[in-house]
Amino acid sequence: MKRIGLLSDTHAFWDDRYLDYFEECDEIWHAGDIGSYELIKRLSDFRPVRAVFGNCDGADIRRFYPGLLRWNCEGADVMMTHIGGYPRKYAPTIRQKLYENPPQLFVCGHSHILKVEFDPKLRMLCINPGAAGLTGWQRVRTLIRFTASEGDFHDLEVIELHK
Repeated sequence: MKRIGLLSDTHAFWDDRYLDYFEECDEIWHAGDIGSYELIKRLSDFRPVRAVFGNCDGADIRRFYPGLLRWNCEGADVMMTHIGGYPRKYAPTIRQKLYENPPQLFVCGHSHILKVEFDPKLRMLCINPGAAGLTGWQRVRTLIRFTASEGDFHDLEVIELHK
């Protein structure tokens, strides 16, 4: 069993509450637009991090993190990329991979819109944690925590980071 902390679209904005809310987590996943190497280093000094680069990330991030990750987490197949879309409207860059071999969990960022939705056609849970940074139009910054165990995901919590 693993407790996961998930965020995206920090755009180099650091909030000490990231560490407070992820204290109970075993891993932190960042779905891109990290914004600075310093930010991802602070997270990875705190907990193991899995991350993908986003469209706004520069060479300093892209040197260490791929654009697409796929791995097994507690018996479940997970795929993460930055620009992914949603059920019935996946991004053209990822659509074929999803339809040919869907994971159990698909994580993406980019839209700054928090969304958790099950795709019944692909039998896949899709999670976009929204945006944790200040850049963008979102009014409330968000994070997600959840538990992965025995090939399943549960105890999902949405955390709103109010001013």
